Amino acid sequence: MISKLFAKKRSIVAALALTSALSAGLANAAVDEVHFLIPGGAGGGWDGTARGTGEALSKAGLVETVSYENMSGGGGGKAIAHLIETAAQADNTLMVNSTPIVIRSLSKVFPQSFRDLTPIAATIGDYAAFVVPTSSKYQSFEQLMKDYKENPRSVSVAGGSSRGGMDHLVAAMAFKAGGGDPKRVKYVAYDAGGKAMAGMLSGETQVLSTGFSEALALKNAGEVRILAMTGPERSPAANDVPTLKELGYDAEFTNWRGFFGAPGLSDAQADEYAATLEKMYITDAWAEVRDRNGWTEIFKPREEFVTFLEGQEQEVGALMKELGFLR
Repeated sequence: MISKLFAKKRSIVAALALTSALSAGLANAAVDEVHFLIPGGAGGGWDGTARGTGEALSKAGLVETVSYENMSGGGGGKAIAHLIETAAQADNTLMVNSTPIVIRSLSKVFPQSFRDLTPIAATIGDYAAFVVPTSSKYQSFEQLMKDYKENPRSVSVAGGSSRGGMDHLVAAMAFKAGGGDPKRVKYVAYDAGGKAMAGMLSGETQVLSTGFSEALALKNAGEVRILAMTGPERSPAANDVPTLKELGYDAEFTNWRGFFGAPGLSDAQADEYAATLEKMYITDAWAEVRDRNGWTEIFKPREEFVTFLEGQEQEVGALMKELGFLR
């Protein structure tokens, strides 16, 4: 894990001074600039995570300048390839990603894996959710499950990932837990969560498999009803939404989200990124963003993040084989 990322970083002495300044209530930036590379379009989980994190870092005074770039394509592969190809010039770039980088690597959607990048830290956990328009006939997940078991093709599921990707995998897992055939999910893939939501709201599909934070934004706008979510318990951000487990389905899922630097980033520079993200957690700016989105904190820096990713490869790979997505 060696590379050049922030050319304009401050020294360790400055970083220590920052800690003292923060303790005294002063807002001095630890990093001059962060350019967030987002592998999907606007409105999806990656977009929300990058922009929410950038908002918190900026408001807390931990980063002086924040910018964003959406780069859709190839199930996230286009952005990964771009970061690798431009590594020498990517001194200020952090790419957001999540569980799909593991799933799509296993599925050979793209040839790269997290090992081709510099893992910085996992920062949040976001549960999955099943969403319908407020005009939908479905008032509960049990009603949706009943129709699926009777005729799987009568239920079209929208998602912001490719076939065999995370949104597809989560839907298959939930329907399998309810006694349905997971291999018969009628899944409609869109490029990013925002487009999947639009497809569902326009009537192209009956239900949306998406991140809980994206679902919350639509629910709070009065556009959708969340039938169920995949957390271990109900979220304070939407206490009226049941979990699959409490409904009697043995299914639980947490999607981590975090950040990667370009290949070739030095350990010292990567550590400074991770330290800056960790400092973010104690700020009021972060608490506001986190609570607004219903996120769970799962900070895993550097080597701990790598160990976690290696474990997830094994667990997700086993689930994908069980559901028929991998041979």
